[in-house]
Amino acid sequence: MIDELEDLDNEQEEVVEKSKLAKWINPPKLDELKQDYTSAQSDHNTHVQKVNTWLDNLNVEGKAKQKNGDKRSNVVPKLIRKQAEWRYAALSEPFLSTDDLFNTDPVTFEDKKAAIQNGLILNNQFNTKINKTDFIDEYIRTAVDEGTVICRVGWCYEEESIEVEVDDFQYVPSQDPTVLSKLQALQELMQSDPITYNQTVPVEQQTALQLSVENILPIVAIKSGSHTEVQTKVIKNHPTVVVCDYNDVLIDPTCYGVLDDAKFVIFRFPTCLADLQAEGRYFNLDEILIPSDDLHTNSEYRDSTSFTFKDKPREKFIAYEYCGYWDIDNTGLVKPIIVTWVGETIIRMEELPFPDKKLPYVKVQYLPVRKSVYGEPDGALLEDNQAIIGAVTRGMIDIMGRSASSQIGSRKDALDTINRKKFNAGQDYEYNPGVTPNDAFYMHTYPEIPQSAQYMIDLQNMEAESLTGVKSFNQGVSGTSLGNVAAGVRGALDAASKRELGILRRLADGIVQIGRKFTAMNAEWLSEEEVVRITNEEFVTIRRDDLVGSIDIKLSISTAEADEQKAQELSFMLQTMGNTMPQDFSQMLLAEIATLRKMPTLAKKIERYVPQPDPFEQQMKQLQLQLLQAQVANEQGKGMESQGDAMLAQAKAVTEQAKAKMLDASADKVNLDFIEQESGIAHKRAVDVVQSQARGNIALEEVKHGLDVNSKSLEHQQNLQNKVIDHISAMEQLKAKPKPTGNK
Repeated sequence: MIDELEDLDNEQEEVVEKSKLAKWINPPKLDELKQDYTSAQSDHNTHVQKVNTWLDNLNVEGKAKQKNGDKRSNVVPKLIRKQAEWRYAALSEPFLSTDDLFNTDPVTFEDKKAAIQNGLILNNQFNTKINKTDFIDEYIRTAVDEGTVICRVGWCYEEESIEVEVDDFQYVPSQDPTVLSKLQALQELMQSDPITYNQTVPVEQQTALQLSVENILPIVAIKSGSHTEVQTKVIKNHPTVVVCDYNDVLIDPTCYGVLDDAKFVIFRFPTCLADLQAEGRYFNLDEILIPSDDLHTNSEYRDSTSFTFKDKPREKFIAYEYCGYWDIDNTGLVKPIIVTWVGETIIRMEELPFPDKKLPYVKVQYLPVRKSVYGEPDGALLEDNQAIIGAVTRGMIDIMGRSASSQIGSRKDALDTINRKKFNAGQDYEYNPGVTPNDAFYMHTYPEIPQSAQYMIDLQNMEAESLTGVKSFNQGVSGTSLGNVAAGVRGALDAASKRELGILRRLADGIVQIGRKFTAMNAEWLSEEEVVRITNEEFVTIRRDDLVGSIDIKLSISTAEADEQKAQELSFMLQTMGNTMPQDFSQMLLAEIATLRKMPTLAKKIERYVPQPDPFEQQMKQLQLQLLQAQVANEQGKGMESQGDAMLAQAKAVTEQAKAKMLDASADKVNLDFIEQESGIAHKRAVDVVQSQARGNIALEEVKHGLDVNSKSLEHQQNLQNKVIDHISAMEQLKAKPKPTGNK
């Protein structure tokens, strides 16, 4: 057992050493990768046969062609192609009619800035870095024709070395006070807005500020010369996306319709040694053995041209790229890897470099098929209808084509030899007696086509339109089957619009997935700074660090019918409420209508339009305002004057009331005095006053006498207390004297 393990380890080491690509513990063998390719070939070939049939019916090629001989009609009406042509523009216009294709929303408040920056860079990349029109046209046409779109994302990086003249600087102390003020301003800018500081301040000034802070001394940068150095200039650094040919992509058949669950995707592509060398990521190119005419002799690859290069660097051959999951560490856990081989030589083997750690493929289904990676086009529904219309049309053509139209037949006894020559020459002639020209001559015409033939064609056209929901130019989808009423027609049109909108949503979801992969790659591989054009006069610098965050990506797309309906409703609102609506609201509605009518430039101008006031009208308004202010001040003065008069009148009324009360009180007092005088109450009151005063005097004398007696008693008591205190003091002094000692 140990020997077997050692042999296995030695074999793995030999494989790794031979490939010179990846030093993994358990690298995949080429036979194992080819086994996955062979196992997926059966399901892939089944899908390829279906797509070939759909494309033959679309383009009337291969089995769709009719071979009835030279004397029979071989016409095949292109019903599927007609329906597809109506689909192309309707589905591609929503993507191409706006420059801001992506709308990015933040998941949290902290991701708001990242969402704005990602939206700017995504829209800029789709508008400038890739050919948006060609990609969207191929994307839509592939979906409509084949039923499935498989897009492969990648990254394009290209650089070159150039010689540039670089200035040399010396950093010396300076006593100039202006230098100190400039350094302080730069330091404040660095602390308040470091992004602007790094973007706008030259490197030499940043270095001078750093040295000044370290040495606590103003230091200035002085140009001392220049030198030439080689710098690397980035020419291309942006994501890419291509629509793959259905023949070249083999998907794990066990994923059951979910591409993210696929364990591998194999992509084959034609290439040459020169292209592989230019990529810079492939190795062992000198070990490649190119089979003779590999591109055209390989039955698995369909090439439309027979041209071949004879020189070795440009000679075309087929390479296979395996993107999948493999247990490279022999731990039971798989990791995403990418392996490329040509013939029997592995030229690339590494871990999948994409930041999202997912396979770099996006698939979109035109008409979904349950539990299948692949979808169906409209051609899968219209195959029988096209065949029936073709059969009826060929029969009608044969009826008319096989008739002797415009030929003239005549009886043999109608004309003699001389008159027959005149008749053939178009001259006047004489016919034999007993035979009238109506009986003697007969002109052949086209036979009448049966009405059932035209009925059958119309029936198939209506059936085809009902299946696909595509409205034709003459009659189109109608609500006849639902009743000749407006509700029936509206129901039929709504059904067609909803079907088209459903297809558009699936196509838009594919673009959203591509945008998510672009966002993940931008956050890792984009340059430190990217300058994005917002308008012709506005540019924004985006830093790679600002792209990291959780964002939601949406597409601002809609159908032309839905946009037209919204525009009509807004126009109706503007017409009915235009006289009473504020200018700002009218401007908003006009901008929205222009956006829906696919006029983004006009919409931007309407949004930014600020009406310039008329000087005369502005002065008139100012004068009217001053007049109104003066009138208001005048009315306010009159009001204050009236208020003062009212207050004065109120004060006078209070005074008069007080005077009246005083007069009443005086009259009452006089009356009271008269009554008291007459009744003797006043005399009695005077006597009471005298008696009260006498009693008070007597009481006062008694109090004075009592106070004298009390004062004498208190004085006697105080003298006694003093004597007692003196006696006690004398006794204590006697006790304190020392007793005599000795014999008595």
